[in-house]
Amino acid sequence: MTLGNWLALFVALVTAAEVVRALRHRALRRDQWGRRFFRLRTTSWGLGILMFLVIVALVAPLIAPFDPNRQLDIVHLTNQPPSWTFLLGTDPLSRDVWSRVVYGARVSLGIGALGALVAVALGTLVGAIAGYYRRWIDAALMRGVDVGLALPRIFILLMAVALWDGLPFAALVIAIGLTSWFGTSRLVRAEVLSLRQRDFVVAARALGAGSSRVILRHVLPNAAAPIIVAAALGVGNVLLLEAALSFLGIGVPPPDASWGNMIADGAPGLYTAPWSTFFPGLAISLVVMSLNAVADGVRDAMNPREDTT
Repeated sequence: MTLGNWLALFVALVTAAEVVRALRHRALRRDQWGRRFFRLRTTSWGLGILMFLVIVALVAPLIAPFDPNRQLDIVHLTNQPPSWTFLLGTDPLSRDVWSRVVYGARVSLGIGALGALVAVALGTLVGAIAGYYRRWIDAALMRGVDVGLALPRIFILLMAVALWDGLPFAALVIAIGLTSWFGTSRLVRAEVLSLRQRDFVVAARALGAGSSRVILRHVLPNAAAPIIVAAALGVGNVLLLEAALSFLGIGVPPPDASWGNMIADGAPGLYTAPWSTFFPGLAISLVVMSLNAVADGVRDAMNPREDTT
């Protein structure tokens, strides 16, 4: 790595730490929501790690010293251990692992965020309609959800890959999102069933508000807490699913870097060059644990009964 790469990495780390510090300082001073959110120290750490990885992904060309797909020297630089030149070593194809981890963050985090967005949006829509209208609409939608939960997602995605002979990035995001919303729909339905009988919803209907207005303006805003928590946890679930698909060779197509296919590339040399699989696996673990910590903070922040003393 060059001096410029080290400087960019240091700036990214300081920026992430400073942003989290500023948010925590402002939240603790000004509002009860923020005090509940940052009540657990793990929330600050999780938010900081996520912020750092997002910044690294955004400024990848400044931090990565090599092209992530470039084979530097297939004869002499294969499976090189970590050093000052190759911060995380090289893989079996003599590619720089650090550069691939940095650029892989773009792909893995992008698929995780977009896939979770599709899943949460669809699950919220189905759950809200089922919980608000009930009767045969609820029964029909929930039986469809039961079928979706009973089918293994990997099996469905394998069928999609077999039918289309590989999935591009956008199609992969949509396919993962369309197979990940069933649990969210059940969660939202339960919240809507509880909220639809509240006085403010009954009053809105009595004043002549239409069903769509009641759902969008009165019901869903009050069901925001579990939806946001489900979204945060969903990113981690989608990220793990993408890693599993890429490890099986049906996710992000090589040579493009994702954390999943990096683990697959380094698996044959796990005992001789463990760094090729350890560091992308560590990145996945950090993201999932950080998302769980942030989800815990959101749950505490949006729970009015949470003790803030």
